[in-house]
Amino acid sequence: MKILGIGNAIVDVICKVEDDYLVNNGLIKSTMKLVDEVEFKELLTTLKIEETVSGGSVANSIVGLSQLKNDVGFIGKVNDDDLGKKYEIGLRNENVNYIYSKKSELLPTGTCLILITPDSERTMCTFLGISGQIGEDDINIDSVKNSEMTFLEGYLWDEGGPKSAFDKVISNSNKVAMSLSDLFCVERHKANFLNLVKNELDITFSNEQEITSLTNAKNFEEVVSFCKQLNKIIIITRGEKGSLAINNGNVIECNCKKGLKITDLTGAGDLFAAGYLHGHINNFSIKESLEKGTEMSSKIIQKIGARLD
Repeated sequence: MKILGIGNAIVDVICKVEDDYLVNNGLIKSTMKLVDEVEFKELLTTLKIEETVSGGSVANSIVGLSQLKNDVGFIGKVNDDDLGKKYEIGLRNENVNYIYSKKSELLPTGTCLILITPDSERTMCTFLGISGQIGEDDINIDSVKNSEMTFLEGYLWDEGGPKSAFDKVISNSNKVAMSLSDLFCVERHKANFLNLVKNELDITFSNEQEITSLTNAKNFEEVVSFCKQLNKIIIITRGEKGSLAINNGNVIECNCKKGLKITDLTGAGDLFAAGYLHGHINNFSIKESLEKGTEMSSKIIQKIGARLD
C-alpha cells in the first residue's frame, strides 16, 4: 500500500450561514470548535443542511489520493450505527481500503457541522463522538508496516488513547506525514506538536497561521528561518500567496491559481495534501508536487464539500 491515513472518522454536515450567525453563537471564523452532542444538535436545529458526506481531514486526503489511482487505506473509529455504516460504505465506494472493524459503542459516530459564510470561509463545530476515542488497539500494525507512508492528522492527537495510537504508528512507520490541522489544535498541544515536527515527522503540512503559532514567530521570515534549520520537509499553504516547501535549507515556492470561482474552502488543505503526497510517492520533484497540490485544492474550492466527484 502506498499511503495509510489515520484520522477522525467524521460525517460532515454542510450548511450555509451569514456572518452574524457566527457572532451570535460565539464562533470564530475559519477555526474549529469542539462541541458536545447537545450543543451540536442545538446548532443544527436552526440550519438548513446543504449536504451530508463522509469526511474527516485525512480521510478526505486519502479519498483524493485514491481518485489519483493510488493504493491507499484508512483507519478511523466509528460506531456500528447508521452513520458509521454510511461512513464505511462511502470510503469503500471510493476504493479506499477501510481497515477498521466497527462495533457497538457507547458514543455515536462523530459529526462535524461545517458552516460556510458568503466569503466561502468555513467554520467548524465538531462532535468527535467515538472517533476521538481511538487507541493503540485500534491500529492494525501490519498495515502500518506494509505502507510506504502513514499520514496522520493533528485533529486526532490528544492525551491518552490517541497519543498511544500515534506513538505506536510513528515507531512502526517507514515514513510519517502529518497535518497540523487547525490553529485550535496547535495552541492546545503546542509543545507536543513542536516535538513531532522537530523529531518525528518526515513531512509536515501547515497553513501560515498554524506554523506561525507553533514557532512563536513574529513574522513569516522567522517561520522560514526556523524551518530551514530542520532536516525535514515542511509544506506551508498561504492562500492567495500560494504555497511553499522548505527542505534542507531550500525554499521552493508555487503560485496559486488565479481567476477561480470560489464556492467553499472546505477541504482545500486536505486536497492540497493529497496532491502533494501523490507527487511525493510517485517521485515528482518538490515543485511538481506543490503544483499537483495546488491543482487539487483549486478544484475542490469551486464546489461544495471536501470530496471531488
